[in-house]
Amino acid sequence: MATTRAAVASAIAEKSGLTKAQSESALSAFEAVIKESLAQDVAVKIPGFISFEKVQRSARTGRNPRSGEAIEIPAKAGVKISAGSGLKNSVA
Repeated sequence: MATTRAAVASAIAEKSGLTKAQSESALSAFEAVIKESLAQDVAVKIPGFISFEKVQRSARTGRNPRSGEAIEIPAKAGVKISAGSGLKNSVA
């Protein structure tokens, strides 16, 4: 099945009846909406499919795997992606 962006766009075109250019545009628009929403701290939830949420990871102490020395890992933002029940059931 689809493993690359081009393959996903082609699969969308095939299933939706859109042209490949239109499906590529729709895929780009979907990505833009997700990125813009998360940048504004707004979670995106598609019930039964997937949800995207911005999370804050606190600063912590880690270990350098080579030397074993303690290092400080700074706080940063991350993205939490959760599969919905419909997606989970389709792969089970």
